[in-house]
Amino acid sequence: MVPADTPLAAPGSGGFTPPPPFSGLDEAEAARRLAHGANELPSPGARDLLAILKSVLSEPMFLMLLVAAGLYLTLGDPHEGLALGVFACLTVGLVILQEVRGERALTALRDLSAPTARVRREGRERIVPAREVVPGDILVVEEGERIAADAVLRENHALVVDESVLTGEGVPVRKIAEVDAPFADVRPGGDDRPELYAATLAVSGRGSAQVARTGASTVVGAIGASLATIDETATTLQGAIAGLVRVFAIFGAAASVALVVLVHLSGGSWVEGILAGLALAMAMLPEEFPMALAIFVALGAERLARVNVLTRRPAIIETLGAATVLATDKTGTLTANRMDLAAIAADGQEIRLDEPEVAPLSPALARVLAVAARASRADGFDPIDRALIVAADARLDGPPHPADHGLEADYAVAPGLLAMTRLWRDPAGPGHVATKGAPEAVARLCGLDEAETAALLARVEDLARRGLRVLAVAEGRWDAAPAPAHQTSFALDLVGLVGFADPLRPTVPAAVLQAHRAGIRVVMITGDHPVTARAIASKVGIGRGVDRPVGIAEGPLAVLTGPEIAAMDDAALAEVARTVDVYARVMPSEKLRLVRALQAAGEVVAMTGDGVNDAPALEAAHCGIAIGPRATDVAKEAADIVLLDEDFGSIVAGVRLGRRIFDNLRKVMIYIAAIHVPIAGLALIPVIFGAPPVMLPLHVVLIEMVIDPICSLAFENESEEPGIMDRPPRDLGEPFVGLRQLLRGLSQGVGILAACLGVHAWALHTGFDEATARTLVFVALTTGNLALVQVDATTGLALTRLFRPGSLASWVITAAAAAALATVIAVPYLRDLFRFALPDPAPLAIAIAAGLAAPLAFDLMKPVQRRRTV
Repeated sequence: MVPADTPLAAPGSGGFTPPPPFSGLDEAEAARRLAHGANELPSPGARDLLAILKSVLSEPMFLMLLVAAGLYLTLGDPHEGLALGVFACLTVGLVILQEVRGERALTALRDLSAPTARVRREGRERIVPAREVVPGDILVVEEGERIAADAVLRENHALVVDESVLTGEGVPVRKIAEVDAPFADVRPGGDDRPELYAATLAVSGRGSAQVARTGASTVVGAIGASLATIDETATTLQGAIAGLVRVFAIFGAAASVALVVLVHLSGGSWVEGILAGLALAMAMLPEEFPMALAIFVALGAERLARVNVLTRRPAIIETLGAATVLATDKTGTLTANRMDLAAIAADGQEIRLDEPEVAPLSPALARVLAVAARASRADGFDPIDRALIVAADARLDGPPHPADHGLEADYAVAPGLLAMTRLWRDPAGPGHVATKGAPEAVARLCGLDEAETAALLARVEDLARRGLRVLAVAEGRWDAAPAPAHQTSFALDLVGLVGFADPLRPTVPAAVLQAHRAGIRVVMITGDHPVTARAIASKVGIGRGVDRPVGIAEGPLAVLTGPEIAAMDDAALAEVARTVDVYARVMPSEKLRLVRALQAAGEVVAMTGDGVNDAPALEAAHCGIAIGPRATDVAKEAADIVLLDEDFGSIVAGVRLGRRIFDNLRKVMIYIAAIHVPIAGLALIPVIFGAPPVMLPLHVVLIEMVIDPICSLAFENESEEPGIMDRPPRDLGEPFVGLRQLLRGLSQGVGILAACLGVHAWALHTGFDEATARTLVFVALTTGNLALVQVDATTGLALTRLFRPGSLASWVITAAAAAALATVIAVPYLRDLFRFALPDPAPLAIAIAAGLAAPLAFDLMKPVQRRRTV
């Protein structure tokens, strides 16, 4: 990357200076500078296939499966070894496919901002890809364009820039040109500065600017670089599942070694002992745990994508379901990031235009609106001008000025005078003057005395407390010609005030209410003024109790400001963060401190935002949520979830889905723990008692890598439990599978194991050969497996829901698993490979009935268990 100080330096330092009048670089020099680095925002970059493969193979589950396949290939039947290898490679391939799809989704999120820029090179303007802008280029900036790099304004024609992506402030700032000034490291957001910043938007005016910094050297890039200091860790659920897998793996390895020694001491060969030990190890290793997690989060992410919610890390969905605090930005998140005319005041009258029903304007209020519209540019991009023009078109009977009036002079906002004036002249000669601007400036232009000014500012303060940005409006006449050089020459009369609001998104109040019902605290973190922040928070219901209606609070909301945050140490901030819900005048570094303070207070933090200033906090939060297509690239890269439709209510849907995923995943983990008991028991018990082995490694793989994942889909498809959003978030310290759940799963597994051992003993006693007995045991095990899915998938009686609407998916999944078993038994090659036989219908019916017995008993016991827990 070209160093930040290469193109622009203080005079006399030898830095680059374009030839006047800023004709720009020649193409050869631009190409040379581009070779030092493209104008691209920092990115963590996509992992290549080798990195993904290394990550997958580092999982103990896959390592043990591959080792087992290799050992079986060496010591046992080559066909079975190859089959195990195929299963292992297929499993690894599916995981790699999911990872690659995720990396491609990350790539698709990039470059959603303006991809081109206009530059002046060799005295000619041309459009180039934004990534090809280099230090020293002359950017040509027009209203409505996004600025491609950090630059210094050299030529200015009333340029006004929206820097809210950096500051959080929704009000644009005006710029001034400096012919030879270097780029200064000053805080974005101030008026009358020459610095332009990458990713900001020109809303009015035009100009040309000399590029000072590109890519990672820009302010945007610096904020993005801070993300590299924040560690990404596995989600709590991933960690819990990894812990379960380790425990099972250690216990299984120890048991397998003991079984190998026992077989050898009992007179068997080492090969027989190793094969029996491998079967037991694979039976004990719960490889379905991470696979079930992958299935659940992948399908959950697909459901969210259908409603324009994109998950960058699908496993983060379960963390969102455990969130206790939702920390949200205001501009562009709670509000629409635009200015609407919300109030007009004049002569003691006031009307709110954002009420459901608005009365017609009185003559005095209509006059205020007409004058304010005449003081606005109808074809501009300034949000306040556009709001006034739209309101005038909708609420005035005719245009704000007669059609035959022509614009004679336009006085822009200037340093020291925050007002703009336009002079309209009719054909007869009289000039009509319209002015709007900061109340203090307009009071000065109107010549108000101290008492009149104080009364005006008191009225302004009253409107500001309601979250409005207020401008004063004045008018006058100018009959002389030509127009004066400065707007201070006009004699003006104050006509009234206009107030603007960044309107709330319509879904926000209901979403905040639902969040409170679900036990989630909503916190607003914004760069706006404390008065505005408090007003917006009150409107959406932030800070109210769960049982209070929207907009009703127990007294004024406490607001903590950025300077107050900066004065606190981390311990004090963590203590205050427990009770304060509104934070104003907050800078990016302070947002990051707030998120960490909330985490230090024991909260599970979900952070929303759309600007560059939100990115570090998005990355540090347990769950970062980028809001809307206007979210910057850096915000998207930092976030775990991107809401593509800017619907704040989608966050609540994500919480609901996260809770549903956790509930159903807990159910499937209980099921997996239960089904491992008969698998391990059938691999161990017959061998201990000197009988032929029932479960060989290939049988274990068929159940755990084919049938069990198919059954897991039934749990993922389960609807949410009643009242899922009327309970508080779960404690992240709560065991994923506690002792109660584990005992339930183990007891279910013991019941199915007893049924399978009974079938095995009956088959051998009846005179069936080893292959037929193994087949009947496998049928009983699969039947119990499928029945247990239905029992564990719901807290109610499974028998009462089998034929209800919506149960088709369960039947389809049951049919798929049964078809897999039937195929293995019916196809001669597979039947021989798995050492099965083709039994008669009568013994098959007995095996099926035995498999159903234990799950049916557990289902009928549910009402009794529920009564004991009440």
